[in-house]
Amino acid sequence: MDMAETPRANRLHIGFYGKRNAGKSSLINLVTGQKTALVSEFPGTTTDPVIKSMEILPLGPVAVIDTAGLDDSGKLGELRMSRSKEMMDRTDLALLVISALHTGDCSAEQIWVKELKARNIPVLGVLNQTDRIIPADIEPIRTRLAEELGIPFIAVSAADKACRPLILSAIVQNAPLDFESPTLVGDLFKPGDSIVLVAPQDIQAPKGRLILPQVQVIRDILDHGGLALTATTDQFPHLIDMLKEPPALVITDSQVFALVNSSIPGSVPLTSFSIVMARSKGDLAMFVKGAERIATLNENDKVLIAEACTHAPLSEDIGREKLPRWLRAKIGQGLTVDISAGLDFPANLNEYSLIIHCGGCMFTRKQLMSRLIKAEAENVPVTNYGVAIAALNGILERVTDVFPDLKHEI
Repeated sequence: MDMAETPRANRLHIGFYGKRNAGKSSLINLVTGQKTALVSEFPGTTTDPVIKSMEILPLGPVAVIDTAGLDDSGKLGELRMSRSKEMMDRTDLALLVISALHTGDCSAEQIWVKELKARNIPVLGVLNQTDRIIPADIEPIRTRLAEELGIPFIAVSAADKACRPLILSAIVQNAPLDFESPTLVGDLFKPGDSIVLVAPQDIQAPKGRLILPQVQVIRDILDHGGLALTATTDQFPHLIDMLKEPPALVITDSQVFALVNSSIPGSVPLTSFSIVMARSKGDLAMFVKGAERIATLNENDKVLIAEACTHAPLSEDIGREKLPRWLRAKIGQGLTVDISAGLDFPANLNEYSLIIHCGGCMFTRKQLMSRLIKAEAENVPVTNYGVAIAALNGILERVTDVFPDLKHEI
């Protein structure tokens, strides 16, 4: 998979924030080396967040986010600022841009730094438009801003292409190393081991291709020297019979947990694509803990099923039909199940007794973790599709036993 094919959810997201006309768009054009963002002297030119994919070595594929000014005004301006703040949940590294012409009052920037740090987002300050002030003033201003805001600062001019190496180097130095797990399953087997993948090609499977988690797991297995053997549900027993030795691991679609579990010995490690994604994108220990709530739910409770992507649901959709049906079969038909999709996420989380989230393959880890932080703040337990289905089938311990890091966390 080359840089152009890297899913946006797997890229380090770099957000540019600051007041209107601080030069955010000009900086993005400097960083990307292209006219990615519209530049104008008029305040408020950037109306909605713009995301540009590129590659920064040695970080690899990244996504650069241009946001509207955080000091916008009026009703429309409030909507723009709201969108910009929503982007904070997708940001792995924030660049706070301040114009060298307007460094007197940084009270607004202090608030934004506090908001970003509350989301555990590293912040790099950028003193921009230094070509418009006396050169001797640049370093004193940069030093003062770094002290006032408590973040590292660099001084550049977006109009000077010679500043590009400086800002790229600063991005690399300040980028978080843990924005995503370094491997999905590569630590669960040895090179040369066989890993069997069960991928049902039913009505939910996209025509002509595998779903993203399956593709990513296959690539990760190959990258770590494993043998990825893939079969549909009906072919799976035949594949197991063909192997001279039991596979080192079986990874299945969570929806066929019961069938796959009954087809292999208990000594063969088993998990699901959804659980693998939960481990990589979120907090698997938190999801396992959250699944305990299923056993105590009653018909008066409300459950939220949260999807990371928006799609037209087909018959027997896992989030819209199967999970609600399985939950009601266990708890009672009166159970209320709400659905949220894409970037929509209810503000009234305290109304819910449990949140069941999808694997989050279309989210960055930062996006998914921001939702977990919000749920934790409201004391609402959270689990994910695969973990919930395993709990409903009574095999949760079995399908999470393969993860050595989880044993230390719970």
